[in-house]
Amino acid sequence: MTKPELELLLDRVSGWPAAAQQDLLDSIAEIESRHDLIYRLSDGDRIAVQRGLTDLRENRLASDETVAALFNRFRT
Repeated sequence: MTKPELELLLDRVSGWPAAAQQDLLDSIAEIESRHDLIYRLSDGDRIAVQRGLTDLRENRLASDETVAALFNRFRT
C-alpha cells in the first residue's frame, strides 16, 4: 500500500460511523497480534529504556563531537 492509498483510505474512514471505526481499530489490533507486529518490552528492556531516559534527562550522553571522534579513531 502506498502512502497516497493509505491517505485516501484514512479520508474514507474518517466519514464512517463510530462503530465502524471501532471495528477497524479492533481489526488492526487483531492483525498486529496475529502477525506479532507489536514489540513487547521485556523487563530488562524496560529497565534499559528507563536508564537511557534518566541519562538523557541528566545530560549524561556523549556529544555528537565525542561520538564522531570515537568513530574516526577506530575507522583507521
